[in-house]
Amino acid sequence: MPSAFPYAPPVADDLRIRDAGVADVPRLVALIAGGALDPGLTPETDLSPYADALREIADAPHSAVLVAEVRARVVGMCQLVGFRHVQHRGGLCAEVESMHVEADRRGDGIGGVLLEAAVARAREWGAYRVQLTSNLARGDAHRFYETHGFTASHVGFKRLLA
Repeated sequence: MPSAFPYAPPVADDLRIRDAGVADVPRLVALIAGGALDPGLTPETDLSPYADALREIADAPHSAVLVAEVRARVVGMCQLVGFRHVQHRGGLCAEVESMHVEADRRGDGIGGVLLEAAVARAREWGAYRVQLTSNLARGDAHRFYETHGFTASHVGFKRLLA
């Protein structure tokens, strides 16, 4: 099946979803910082690790960073990662990570279009499920995900290694 990307949703003539490129790295880092729960984070000055990561993501199968662009400005992003499960007959599962929309654009529908584009990409890959985690402090995000058909079915755990 041919890819549906870049995806231009019917909701706005000036909104487009596309794969991120290395030139987008400064905006991606700004979006991540703008969505951080810790306002004391220092701004990044060395963007090369992000560019390296984006290149690796672009080269990997079932891996993508999608951006939402309005009038040629990146205003949203998410990462989509696919991985095989031993369960579900070795089926492909997709996970949404790093979903961020510029603070003054939240509520404009951009996040919804971006999330649905990620789901569409996972479907193109043949994934049987899309999943995500969201910080317990993000009540608005939880309501957003629920309106897009996600259910809070599990409790997530993390262990930092560094």
